[in-house]
Amino acid sequence: MTTIPHSKPSLGQDDIRAATEVLRSGLIAGGPVVGQFERGMAAYIGVQGGVAVSSGTVALELALRAMGVGHGDNVILPSYVCSAPWLAVQRVGAQARIVDIDPVTYNLDPHKVRKARTSRTRAVIVPHLFGLPADLTALQSLGIPLIEDCAQTLGATEQGRAVGSVGLLTVCSFYATKLLCTGEGGMVLSNDEALLERVRALREYDQAPSLNAAAFNCKLTDLQAAIGVTQLNQLGEFFEKRAALAAIYRDSLPAELFTPPSVPSGRAHVYYRYVVRLQKGLQSPDEFTDYLSRMAHRGLQCRKPVFRPLHRYLELADFPASDEADEVALSLPLYPSLTEEEVKLASRILQEELR
Repeated sequence: MTTIPHSKPSLGQDDIRAATEVLRSGLIAGGPVVGQFERGMAAYIGVQGGVAVSSGTVALELALRAMGVGHGDNVILPSYVCSAPWLAVQRVGAQARIVDIDPVTYNLDPHKVRKARTSRTRAVIVPHLFGLPADLTALQSLGIPLIEDCAQTLGATEQGRAVGSVGLLTVCSFYATKLLCTGEGGMVLSNDEALLERVRALREYDQAPSLNAAAFNCKLTDLQAAIGVTQLNQLGEFFEKRAALAAIYRDSLPAELFTPPSVPSGRAHVYYRYVVRLQKGLQSPDEFTDYLSRMAHRGLQCRKPVFRPLHRYLELADFPASDEADEVALSLPLYPSLTEEEVKLASRILQEELR
């Protein structure tokens, strides 16, 4: 039986050649290719510069540290997200203020952010989820520094602006199954050169002019960066394929069973994930798990798009939109190497096992 995995890296001969060239050079640690990747990413997003690091989670932590966020401060972030933003806030000693999401887009709700801010609020972490930008216009109007998290939405736009170009700082993840992958890795980007210099000082401790207790070794390597450079050159092609596959899902899945992703006016979706909403009332938690198991038995891997909302880990109440998303949102396979035939097969299995 052929399995359609939920996620899969998009790697080709160009990536292999780039990595091989670095291996043959013998310079496999951080070096000139990392700088090339940083400049390419900054130019792609439209900001002044970037600092490559070992992961997206590290990028979040260093962004907060560069801003001077620490004890006595709080940082606002959504409940419906992976644990990385919360972990980064904990590591710098600040308090995470968890808020609910917009029930239609699954992104951060600006109204909830407004209510949650205090005199100690230093930043809002804005994860752009599943390929759809958050409402940057409304969030920017609140006057709180934004840290954009583009781990899932690199290349998208909001009101004609590139995601990642609006916040004070932007972080990216280059994990194996992200839109642009280097295996592991991340980057902090900004138009503020002083902030970028602080991130560089935190990224490595060797040969520094003075001791910095907050600095540690979290560099990206030239081997990873070489793959990043070639991946960056392929992003346009990747996005075209993702959009075409998303259109097949949209045409194949009946609206009475699956609500397709919402794309509000002024926002462009890059379909990192194709997240549908199962019609409310069809699934209890146990039935949802059984549904996933039946599809997996037939060779189709689907996932809950967020393993568990933060408020459920923290035992917080009054997060109705995040609770609903946790109960009805379903992430379908979507990546450039997926074929149209596989999407059509997935659509058929999704319907047959739900009815």
